Amino acid sequence: MDFDFTDDQQQLRDAVHKWVEKGYGFERRRSIEAAGGFSREAFTELAELGLCGLYIPEDDGGLGMGPIEGMVVMEELGRGIVLEPLAQSLIAGAVLAGYAGAELKSGWLPRISAGEVLVVLAQQERKARYRLDVCTATAAQAGSGWAVSGTKNMVPAGDQADAFLVPAMTGGKLALFLVERTTQGVSTRGYGTQDGGRAADVVLDKAAAQLVTADGLTALEHAVDIGIASLCAEAVGVMDQTLAVTLDYMNTRKQFGVAIASFQALRHRAADMKMQLELARSMSYYASLKLNAPADERRRAMARAKVQLGLSMRFVGQQAVQLHGGIGVTDEYIVSHYFRKLTQLEMTYGDSLHQVGEVSARMQETAGVFA
Repeated sequence: MDFDFTDDQQQLRDAVHKWVEKGYGFERRRSIEAAGGFSREAFTELAELGLCGLYIPEDDGGLGMGPIEGMVVMEELGRGIVLEPLAQSLIAGAVLAGYAGAELKSGWLPRISAGEVLVVLAQQERKARYRLDVCTATAAQAGSGWAVSGTKNMVPAGDQADAFLVPAMTGGKLALFLVERTTQGVSTRGYGTQDGGRAADVVLDKAAAQLVTADGLTALEHAVDIGIASLCAEAVGVMDQTLAVTLDYMNTRKQFGVAIASFQALRHRAADMKMQLELARSMSYYASLKLNAPADERRRAMARAKVQLGLSMRFVGQQAVQLHGGIGVTDEYIVSHYFRKLTQLEMTYGDSLHQVGEVSARMQETAGVFA
């Protein structure tokens, strides 16, 4: 199997890397966090690079690229612990392109690609935990359209988004709807998240909605799997940068007159961090390569990848803080922000314990990773 990136993929990586390095430094990130955790200006800059349209077909105004390009982009955004939820635009673009009717596609895909609108997935409910088939939100036909009622929690940038992809029950079956934030019957309560970003609880009270697909569970599983693959790539970028900062610190911090990087026990810890990073990287590749596989195979792959990424994120984050000592948990130092980001990513789309259950439930007789 060829793991080399094409020239186009490498150029895409370089473009995003330059933007993160020159346009999204730590101080800018801190100012965005202090202002609420989301910057429309920064999101527009991402759109100007063409990133919002990665998964949108060219005929609909996008770039028509695939999971590997998405992985490359999310890795680089992870290095800068970028707060703006680009992954949500990837999810919305792919879901609408794959499941929506012609009218919804023509009305929303070009605007998503251009960054004119931010559409986010609003699937999480308190009682559902991480299960996608548990949903208390309901939808009923209202004239020629639909009306959706329910509460969705932890919606990324929910009070800043322009529209939501909302799963709701109708006729005993899960369907997927698009609801605009400014429509009557929609209210949001925004708040900061642990990683410095922004989320909101979204309450829908007979809010006007457009049907994306009646086969909501299939579309929702696909949406979450895109989110998991994007998260895995982002986490690799965060861990890569966390390790780099930690090694730099070890080479400059002195104890007993010598750099602490010369201490064998600490070198072993750093080596273990590198091992966990590479395990995570390989499973991130695996997740991206399986993103277009048949649904059952894709779901198994995402659960397996998320288990390893969860273990790696926890290990790398905790070891980085331990090797830095007290400075590693101060808000002024970037490692604490890496640690917070890794902690939140481990909980997103199902924590490690939930994903172990998913792996177990989907295990086949061979139980092999590549079965």
